Amino acid sequence: MKYWLFKSEPSAYSWEDLKNEAQRTVFWDGVRNYQARNLLRDEVKKGDLLFFYHSVAKPQAIVGIARVVKEASPDPTAFDPESDYFDPKSDPQHPRWYGVEIMAIQEFNPPITRDELKKIPQLENMMLLKKGSRLSIQPVTEEEWQAIIAFRRPIDL
Repeated sequence: MKYWLFKSEPSAYSWEDLKNEAQRTVFWDGVRNYQARNLLRDEVKKGDLLFFYHSVAKPQAIVGIARVVKEASPDPTAFDPESDYFDPKSDPQHPRWYGVEIMAIQEFNPPITRDELKKIPQLENMMLLKKGSRLSIQPVTEEEWQAIIAFRRPIDL
């Protein structure tokens, strides 16, 4: 099992949106960065856990934990001309973009802010906290995962 951090702007799709889904599951679509796409397509596997992170928010924070419930499949929004994520160069026979299905399982109450994360010594090399790190899908080491869980225990949904 691997650990991840998925970033989302709450104005586009929030933790509350995921929690309010009928089964608390959603297809994670709209990723349009090749490095993030490669992680989703090749490395993110069913059963992996992820921190759900609110970016472009005040405060930026880890708000919950989700589990990957379905591995990568082509992102249908890439083929839909009405979608904001439409890509005319992608087609169903040769998909360019992928997504995974995730399920909300726990939340942090209160959320763990970016400023709090910066104070945890074990996170000094965490990708999220590096200058210029904007990748929306990021690996998290087991040590980083455990340090965050030890800082604030999540509660079950």
